[in-house]
Parts: sequence; structure tokens; C-alpha cells
Amino acid sequence: MAEKIIISVSKLSKKFGDVRAVDNISFDVKKNSIIALLGANGAGKTTTIAMLLGLVVPSSGEISIFGIDILKSRYSALSRMNFSSPYVDLPQRLSVYQNLKVYAQLYGISNEKERLGVLADDLQLNDLLHRKYRTLSAGQRTRVMLAKSLLNNPELLLLDEPTASLDPDSADWIRHYLCDYRKRTGASIMLATHNMQEVERLCDHVLMMQGGRITDAGTPSELIEAYGRDSLEEVFLAVARKAPPKGMK
Repeated sequence: MAEKIIISVSKLSKKFGDVRAVDNISFDVKKNSIIALLGANGAGKTTTIAMLLGLVVPSSGEISIFGIDILKSRYSALSRMNFSSPYVDLPQRLSVYQNLKVYAQLYGISNEKERLGVLADDLQLNDLLHRKYRTLSAGQRTRVMLAKSLLNNPELLLLDEPTASLDPDSADWIRHYLCDYRKRTGASIMLATHNMQEVERLCDHVLMMQGGRITDAGTPSELIEAYGRDSLEEVFLAVARKAPPKGMK
């Protein structure tokens, strides 16, 4: 039986003036998979995520999510997906509980009190619920943003730099939680990152991006073997320096 495709992207491009931020990319994301968009700052990762969310209109190309044309009917798909980024803040003067309650209402969560209680337990937020958001550390804010993105039990979770600015212990905790969420729910997760060690530990498949293009793709181990390197970080540097895969001139 063929694996179910959650995201299908075909010949997707985005120009901002004379700058081509994303250049004719195509890829699929399978159900119950974790896939990485890996590249340096400015590679096109965040723009790609924004187009998947319908926040940025493509210059050309097609996006299908859950079999829905996201460019024509994005709202029917958005109810089944969500997004988290450390670069998107919540209202500073509200408490953690107030922020999450507002988003639960926006998402139309019918059992919001129960859902908030489950997420507070799962993400260790009970001691933070009545603190103002502005008083939280970077690691605490990341957990709150993750809770916000999980309110609607998304089948597809899009993450932009999920462990940016976190200490190693907090980053490791987030990685373990994401793996557990995928295992429990069968959800698909796409993350945009430049953290190579994170990708090696988390991801089933990697899309290497540079200059708005997908320059290579495969599992972490396949890419490491293809380039004859010892780690994905070394592969990343080889791609950045335009070194060919092993065996190619």
C-alpha cells in the first residue's frame, strides 16, 4: 500500500522584487514523517514555510495539503495544521493561561479547559500558567509556543527553528517531545532549521536548500554517505562550498 502524502509541492517559486527567495522547488511530505528544510540563513526555508501556511502568496507553482489546493481553499486545511516559531511572540501582558485560552477560542476548541490541562501537564507548564508571558525565559516561551501550536491536535506541524536560542537541556527536551508526539498521533512534522545535529537525531528525510533551491535530498545517512562525510554538518558545508557528492566530478 502506498504511503499517504500529506504535502505535495510542485514547481514552487517566490520573488520579492528582483530577489528569487524560492526557486522552482518540488517535494512531498509523507504521513507520520519528520522532514527538515536544512539551509543557512536566507536559503528560503522560512519563505517556504510561510507559503505552506498561506501567509505568503507564491509567484508560481502548486501546493496541496491533505489533498487540498492551499492556494484556493487554505482554511479547510489550516484547521488540521499548526505552526510554531521562537521569532513569533505572544501578547506580553497576558498570562500564559490567558494567551492559550485566546488561541483555543480562535481555533474553535470545544473542550478548551480540558485541552489546556492536558498540554500544561505534557509540556510542564502548570507552574507558568499564571505568569505574564513577558517574564518567561527563552526555553519557557518555546514550550508555551509549542503548546499553542498543539491546541488543535494538528495532523501537520510546521516548525521554524524549534530549538533556536535554547540551552542544550531544553533543546533536547523539545526534540524528545516532538518524537513522542509523532509516535502517539501519527502526525507529520516539517521543521526549518540550520541545526545539523538536530536534523540527524529527529528527521527521516532532509531537503538541503541553498539560494532558494533544493540542492539535494535524502535521509541523513544517505546524504552523509553520498558526500563521503562523517556528519550532516560536513555535508552542509560541502553543499555550501559546492563540493560534489562522492564519486562525482
